[in-house]
Amino acid sequence: MLRTAFSDPAPRLRRAAASRARAARVLALLLLAACARPAPPGEPTPAPAAETWRVVTYNIHHGEGLDRRVDLERIARVLRSLDADVIALQEVDSVVTRSGGEDQAKRLAELLGMEHAFGAFMDYQGGRYGMAILSRCAIRRANPVRLPDGNEPRVALAVELDAPGGPVTVVNVHFDWVAGDGYRFAQAQRVARFLDSLSTPYILAGDFNDRPHTRTLSLFRERAREAAKTGEQRFTFSADDPNREIDYVFVSGKDRWRVVAVDVVEETVASDHFPVVAELVLRRAAAGTGRRVAATPRAADPTAGPVRACAR
Repeated sequence: MLRTAFSDPAPRLRRAAASRARAARVLALLLLAACARPAPPGEPTPAPAAETWRVVTYNIHHGEGLDRRVDLERIARVLRSLDADVIALQEVDSVVTRSGGEDQAKRLAELLGMEHAFGAFMDYQGGRYGMAILSRCAIRRANPVRLPDGNEPRVALAVELDAPGGPVTVVNVHFDWVAGDGYRFAQAQRVARFLDSLSTPYILAGDFNDRPHTRTLSLFRERAREAAKTGEQRFTFSADDPNREIDYVFVSGKDRWRVVAVDVVEETVASDHFPVVAELVLRRAAAGTGRRVAATPRAADPTAGPVRACAR
């Protein structure tokens, strides 16, 4: 039909309205898809503004309890009850005769469902003797830091962990035990230099074999924050007659970490030391964007609440 200027415009208006409605629906679907689409590879999602960390340090006396039985399953039960994200262990055997030839770090990791790293001090009874770190976070790399020799050879074991907001370094120490502090302080100085070289947040934990008001402990308080014990019990050794505080936890910086609670767990049989458990919160910086690379944390989301550092 020939349309003139005087033809009825209603059909054309209805068709135009229907066309606009269809276009609006298509646009809405496209916007919804864009919002739901995951970030392209290499573009990180925002990290949480804070992470909660549960840290344990425990000298396990190669699994030998005060009843003189080597019982690694007993040690595992103690550790399991503490529900830690990361555990610093001292006096750990690897395939040593006195403890039944077992790789203790590997076995404890299996029993607890954690990753592990071992740092050897020396060869001993057909195997090696040293320290270990267990972690629920993935261990990116492990670095045994050689310390000056004392009564025995020593290392500090450092691991870099893959946490939600970026890497965190955990350093485990077990300093010389002899009465004079010369060896101990020299070892502490080497660890202090290593800490000063780190660009990541860090946790320092272990058996320092020294009391609170000593130059060894002062050295770390100058550069880090002590996660001071909050309970009435501060003594960590010995389990059958606790009379001294020699096991500690420190964290980097004065403002980056918040110490929630630090407790001594009075387990009186499994080892000659008590375990120490620290509840910590790591505040992540809100700045920082760009593609995620191995050593670069994701941008923090200031609206997100604290998350557990290591997935369960």
